Amino acid sequence: MDYRNFDINFGAEGKKVLVTGAAEGIGQATAIMFARKGADIICFDLKEAEVTRNEVEKCGREFLGITGDITKDEDIKNAVETAVQKFGKIDVLINCAGIGILEKVEDVSDDIWQKTFDVNLTGSFKMTREVGRRMLESGGGKIVCIASQAGVVALDKHVAYGCTKAGIIQMVKQCALEWARYNININAISPTVILTALGEMNWNNAAGEAFKQTIPARRFGYPEEVAACAVYLASDAASLINGANIVIDGGFTIG
Repeated sequence: MDYRNFDINFGAEGKKVLVTGAAEGIGQATAIMFARKGADIICFDLKEAEVTRNEVEKCGREFLGITGDITKDEDIKNAVETAVQKFGKIDVLINCAGIGILEKVEDVSDDIWQKTFDVNLTGSFKMTREVGRRMLESGGGKIVCIASQAGVVALDKHVAYGCTKAGIIQMVKQCALEWARYNININAISPTVILTALGEMNWNNAAGEAFKQTIPARRFGYPEEVAACAVYLASDAASLINGANIVIDGGFTIG
């Protein structure tokens, strides 16, 4: 393979991209951006993703929606098998599905702790493992996992969430170590607060304004900024980037 002659437009023409959590938020923005770059999209989410479907199909790309629970092994296996049956392979996996339940350490219940790990870390690992097996068979692929700045530095009320995101960052390193020789690239993206609909609801207030003052860029991020990074990491241009954690936080963690 000639690594110098990559598509300088970072296109994804004809790629088959599986995005978890693509019904809304960062996952939705990522699925749409990949479609605009020429990819066909497989959406795996708890809910139907009609808005995502409509936007993908407006781009003239194919859309396969699969409803399922990232915490259930049978749903993960079904999603991957259904995607491979329809498209022949999965070129790219984007792990976006996640939850964030914020509590002080002393108030975190066993249920909140376990649910956060089941969705964010274990779910991402099991989907990565299942898709990775297919990529090993098909000759390679790209995997991007959405982590968080909370996996890099400690944030108030983020103990469960932060631990899962730190786990994702380490999981990415381990998978890269074992899979890089097989033409599989896996990387993480760690954003600051991203202004999805949920982000707007939680951070469009005095607390949000105060938090922005701790960020050198003095602003939060947008879903499209994370999506753009995912498209780059899934492109041939990023073939030497493996096991990395790309922090998108306006400089919050540089101190």
